[in-house]
Amino acid sequence: MKQRVLSGMRPTGSLHLGHYHGALKNWVRLQDEYECFYFVADLHALTTHYEEREVIEKTVYDMVIDWIAAGLDPDRSTIFIQSRLPEHAELFTLLAMGTPLGWLERVPTYKDQMDKLKDRDLATYGFLGYPLLQAADILIYKANFVPVGEDQSSHVELTREVARRFNSLYGRSPKFESLVAAALAKLSKDDQRYFEKQRKAYGETGDAAAAGKAEALLRRAAEGTAGWTDEDGELLSGHFKGSGKTILVEPQALHTEVRKLPGLDGAKMSKSYGNAVLMRDTPEEVTRKVKHMTTDPARVRRTDPGNPEKCPVWDFHKIYSDDATRDWVVKGCTTAGIGCLECKQPVIDGIVREQQPWRERAEPYLTDPKRVHWIVEVGTERARTVARRTMKDVREAMGLGY
Repeated sequence: MKQRVLSGMRPTGSLHLGHYHGALKNWVRLQDEYECFYFVADLHALTTHYEEREVIEKTVYDMVIDWIAAGLDPDRSTIFIQSRLPEHAELFTLLAMGTPLGWLERVPTYKDQMDKLKDRDLATYGFLGYPLLQAADILIYKANFVPVGEDQSSHVELTREVARRFNSLYGRSPKFESLVAAALAKLSKDDQRYFEKQRKAYGETGDAAAAGKAEALLRRAAEGTAGWTDEDGELLSGHFKGSGKTILVEPQALHTEVRKLPGLDGAKMSKSYGNAVLMRDTPEEVTRKVKHMTTDPARVRRTDPGNPEKCPVWDFHKIYSDDATRDWVVKGCTTAGIGCLECKQPVIDGIVREQQPWRERAEPYLTDPKRVHWIVEVGTERARTVARRTMKDVREAMGLGY
């Protein structure tokens, strides 16, 4: 079984190059290594844009088309819509019963977003609770990894804390000790002693090496111990950590390579700023936009030398140009041997070349929108199967299984 990755995006409509190099490129690559779940975070969109509900429906499918155009394969990745699965909201509500308020208030992005979005009324429970909703999104699929940038690591850590607290509160059944004893009895005497030795070391010092040794023993047991079940592994894993049965899996942040592209004016690329190159812009539109890009302010005239590091175009060269072209740019810019329009042409060519397969993959879905609707329907039902299984475990653990 492959380990599971989960990630999502708020529906913003057609995506731009910043989205592709900042997230989508990694999503596509992860399909080869993991079981991938990717979702449209439309409930998250409402936490900050709850008064703009009319734009969400169209932007959902525009965004999914760009995902497919970028290379997401619906046969290898589960693509679904968050709000179509009420289990997300249910788990969010149940987790909220035991999550301390202070945990939400200390999330770094909470105050940061409050400052950045002062024009919006964000004094709502939904906005305060969005990191917990994000935790529910991850935990309901028992994801092993969440691909994030460094600025989002705090959300994954909160998710881990929420899972740890839930398992501590609800992971111990009345028969927990006897079930643990029965699982241990399936191991050899030597393995039992070895496991307890590592558990003691971990409990006393938090020794990561001891945890690794215990996990390795449990993996071996799963592969070759007669009568061993997944339940035995979960029980002993919880017993080892002192938390009881592992009902919700603690995910790890997956720090993948992230290439950040500035906007055409050097600021953050954003459609709302009017400085973005969209993934499905026509070659003519790409040419127009890039030719009007901001450049090094020191190059007022063609004969003025410049500094590539002070020019937003250089960030595009780092992605779209080879070493020889970049050497040509550095030499030509610093000596005024080339003009800014000459410098921009390889970037234009690189973007147009990259976009060609995207436009080809998108065309069938733009021509027949029902095809993308069907992909989302299938993915949503696939995700529902997993979500319902988790919620059954959660309800039983919380005494709601009647």
